[in-house]
Amino acid sequence: MKAAELFVRCLENEGVEYIFGIPGEENLDVMDALLDSPIRFITTHHEQGAAFMADVYGRLTGRAGVCLATLGPGATNLLTGVADANLDRAPLVAIAGQAATTRLHKESHQVLDLTRIFEPVTKYSASLLEPDIIPEVVRKSFKVSITPKQGAAFIEFPENIASMEFYATPLPVTNPHDPEPPAGKVEQAAALISEASNPIILAGNGVVRTHAWSQLNDFAEKLNIPVANTFMAKGVVPFRHRCALGSAGLQANDYKSCGFDRADVIICVGYDLVEYHPYLWHPTRDRKIIHIDNLPAEVDAHYPVAVGVTGDIKHSLARIAEQARPHEGSHIRPLRERLVEEMNQHREDTGFPVKPQKIIWDLRTALGLEDIVVCDVGAHKMWMARMFRCEYPNTCIISNGFASMGIAVPGAVAAKLAYPERNVVAVTGDAGFMMNSQEIETAIRYQLPIVILIWSDSSYGLIEWKQMNEFKRTSNVHFDNPDFVKYAEAFGARGYRVESAEDLPTILEEALANDTVSIIDCPVDYRENVKLMEQMGSLVCPT
Repeated sequence: MKAAELFVRCLENEGVEYIFGIPGEENLDVMDALLDSPIRFITTHHEQGAAFMADVYGRLTGRAGVCLATLGPGATNLLTGVADANLDRAPLVAIAGQAATTRLHKESHQVLDLTRIFEPVTKYSASLLEPDIIPEVVRKSFKVSITPKQGAAFIEFPENIASMEFYATPLPVTNPHDPEPPAGKVEQAAALISEASNPIILAGNGVVRTHAWSQLNDFAEKLNIPVANTFMAKGVVPFRHRCALGSAGLQANDYKSCGFDRADVIICVGYDLVEYHPYLWHPTRDRKIIHIDNLPAEVDAHYPVAVGVTGDIKHSLARIAEQARPHEGSHIRPLRERLVEEMNQHREDTGFPVKPQKIIWDLRTALGLEDIVVCDVGAHKMWMARMFRCEYPNTCIISNGFASMGIAVPGAVAAKLAYPERNVVAVTGDAGFMMNSQEIETAIRYQLPIVILIWSDSSYGLIEWKQMNEFKRTSNVHFDNPDFVKYAEAFGARGYRVESAEDLPTILEEALANDTVSIIDCPVDYRENVKLMEQMGSLVCPT
């Protein structure tokens, strides 16, 4: 068989369902081999969109998402999405064609050293310089991508190697398991928790990756300890759970910060420093930190680990809970009550443009609890992280490791492919929407009925928020938008414009019932950003 056919068989052996990408001259043999494969190729309009699709697919399923491009500019267009997956700890394997090995040693048309380019943004980067290494490179790429900490791998496939005749078979798929936590560390952690006066839990994305949310819920319930989650761990503790404090990470004196300020022991479970800088929630460096994860903690001056419990997070939580003494937990209710009060405050608001709190209330009301929201990056992300209630993990996807704009629309395409039975909404600002709006056509072509909810303010809203907070004036953040309704219709999608706060619930209900892509232009009142900062700046902790 051709080496390209062997390569595709290796991908099939890894359980690949979809490859997102764009065909090119240097991957002709791979594209032809895919015609005889059950793997479905999803043709996109931009390689960045393909990488974001693979990124979100990997994050939602726990299996490596796969994206493909040709050499040179096609490959470099993958970089942002690959970097996003790597820093968001989403398993992904990126593949790029390459020129023939006979011209890699010299200056040549469209030739770049792709393996070196991708090395800084992946866990593993390799070139298939001989056909006989294909089974090993493919197996290693997928194994590395799903091994903690999950991330990206890159494979370069020169066109002359792809066309060579060669026979081999894929390698068996085996993946490692997390070890049992050391008994001594479990005892130390349990003792420290038992002796604490005001412990608090910070749950990170590692809880999602290891499917340890049930054990975390039991741990918090049994020991009566409040839980704040990072943006990327929304839903690991259901918001209805009496110990849930919602999301931490607005970089201000938020309600959850009150809990961190008063905590003497902070229990970090599956927490990753890329999600939320330790200096923002532990500026004093004087609290005792318990690190519970499947890998040792990163070194950071603001993250001094008193006890590190490394191993299977599920087992670690269960073992510690068996030995630790429950706490009174009287400080949980005031924190929760203030947050719930704020969430409910604007649900009947009729102001226009629509307040962020009102948009979120209507969106949460319209969606089922297991429906999926893919959130772009911008001011809306801060509001969604703070106020969108989640009862299940992976129902509000937020990029907060690499935090790249433009992820929501392609991410929603991948989410709908992964979970076709669920409603999927891309929540995006107008700036992030326009970065990858071309993938609307991809969604329509593959008959994927997603809803795109645009928070429209004709500005890079998060940057404007920060400029106003720091300098009291803005600098070069404003732009103009197309008519989003006509833009939607030009693609064959349904377009809606919110013209009053009362419109939004009805429009959402209709859009979610459509059998095609629906795009909602919703003007947002970001004057609430300044009000929120003023409120948190003068907040007196309700405990």
